[in-house]
Amino acid sequence: MENANTNDRNIIIEINNRTEHKIDLNLIKRVTAEFARVYKLKHKEVSIAFVSDAEIKKINQAYRKLNKPTDVLSFTPSNSAEGNLTGQAGEGDFFGEIIIDYSQIKRQAGKFNHSAQEELVFILVHGLLHLLGYNDQTVKTKKEMIKIGEEFIKNFEI
Repeated sequence: MENANTNDRNIIIEINNRTEHKIDLNLIKRVTAEFARVYKLKHKEVSIAFVSDAEIKKINQAYRKLNKPTDVLSFTPSNSAEGNLTGQAGEGDFFGEIIIDYSQIKRQAGKFNHSAQEELVFILVHGLLHLLGYNDQTVKTKKEMIKIGEEFIKNFEI
């Protein structure tokens, strides 16, 4: 298990790898710091946790009533226990928490025919967009989120 903290000028990033997978935490920090710069997030704190299928399945069941693993869950300070997983950008200094299932990322990478690192960056950006208040509840909003995420990634060197 790995932990990493960084204090960028714009954002404090706490990363907790609760899996046995070797994850490039520097890449996670770089993507998150660049996201904060692009979206003008000043003096914010974000927590990113990598968990197992079993852990994310429990969280997904508790907050979304879905008894299955998922790739990413995002929680803002305004989230409630009733399952509201979208909301406005974090109030105060805490921007939010992102929970990622790296095993699911690896499975999806194969499905979409790209590397686990590319899928990880896509999903991280997707989670960060959720913290900004974007949602993917409809086909239209999902397409919009994907487009915005892909634009950001295109301008970011992995």
